[in-house]
Amino acid sequence: MKRIMKHKILAIAFLSAAGFSVSCNKEETTSKQIEKVQAETKEAAQDMKDYTYAQKATFVEKMQAQLAALNRDLDELSAKVEKSSDAAKAEAKPKLQALRDQAGKLNQQLDKAKNATESTWDDVKAGTKKAYNELKDGFQQARQWVSDKIAP
Repeated sequence: MKRIMKHKILAIAFLSAAGFSVSCNKEETTSKQIEKVQAETKEAAQDMKDYTYAQKATFVEKMQAQLAALNRDLDELSAKVEKSSDAAKAEAKPKLQALRDQAGKLNQQLDKAKNATESTWDDVKAGTKKAYNELKDGFQQARQWVSDKIAP
């Protein structure tokens, strides 16, 4: 069972990295990139529903991998913004800070998930999923904004 879950986590990390590298492909349209990210988000959210309290550690591990992938993507977006005009930087700064705040919220939820008891598990898991989805949605909006406002 642990081996299957490790493979699942590795597959998710690989898909996240592949999604990121595909997003860097200038030939692919932004709408296709967003559709891919939305599909990955939906799949990850659906997968989260299946975790029981006994699988808490695996859930936390998986979510930490997702958060790490999003943080790498955020760093990449920040780098693109830094290469842009002062006006674009000024407009992007609050958007990027909001994403960092959302990532911090997800990190706090993951700490709660690590310490959850069987009686609090469902609530904590729901809060973690909500924080994850908010971060992914915010990231998709930021990626769209960068695509619209800043040349690749």
